[in-house]
Amino acid sequence: MSARPSLEALTRLAIAAGREIMAVRATGFEAMIKGDGSPVTIADQRAEALIEAGLSELAPDIPMVGEEAVADGRIPAPSARYFCVDALDGTRGFAKGGDEFTVNIALIEAGAPTMGVVLAPPSGELYAGEPGRALRARVQLDETAPIAFEAINTSAQTGAWRIMASRTFGRTEHAKKFAAALGAQSQDDAASSIKFCRVAEGAADLYPRFGDLNEWDAAAGHAVLSAAGGGVMKIDGAPLIYGARAEGFLFRGLIAYANQAAANAALDALKRLGV
Repeated sequence: MSARPSLEALTRLAIAAGREIMAVRATGFEAMIKGDGSPVTIADQRAEALIEAGLSELAPDIPMVGEEAVADGRIPAPSARYFCVDALDGTRGFAKGGDEFTVNIALIEAGAPTMGVVLAPPSGELYAGEPGRALRARVQLDETAPIAFEAINTSAQTGAWRIMASRTFGRTEHAKKFAAALGAQSQDDAASSIKFCRVAEGAADLYPRFGDLNEWDAAAGHAVLSAAGGGVMKIDGAPLIYGARAEGFLFRGLIAYANQAAANAALDALKRLGV
């Protein structure tokens, strides 16, 4: 059985994928539409192929569940350990020329993400986590450039609850009522995966997502947040369990939280709203 790859190796792989994405962006591309109606570009495909090849070298007996592979019907046999990958999270915005997209790589073990890397290629913002170690850095997309990591951790509440709002689902009436019930301050300054990391680094207390999202959208950020001292739960407070093949690797909403006090406040607010 393969040992876990090092967090540094996963980080370098994410940087290589980011470099590939930015190279495609520089030369131009066209977006295509997948069977489920979502967009895909050659950047998604090339970055995922690069990550898949890299992971097969790092840990040849750990399968990979990747967004584009699943869309193509390439779903590995069930396994207690697997890599969960979204090589370009935020394709819709990327295709429109926006900068809010990320590379997400996570390792799932026994239904939970234990390692994760989230990279925003345009800014070089990078987060990485594994048990007992949560890190961030500002990187260059150069395979030899040194990475100056610093440790991060979640923070205790110091005033009004701070929420990272989902750009789409954060504008719904339900999301607005949730924020009002908490008396919370909302902010939206990052791609979805980075929002988990904002909670991990102490810049926010909660990131509620009132809408569907796939495992590969959440796994890497979840791993970073768990390493920093926080967690992620379903809307009803139950833990997220990864590997739901029958449900298409889909979560029906979630709440990322900095600490148990934030989780309890969120559940109390949802209870008052009758959720």
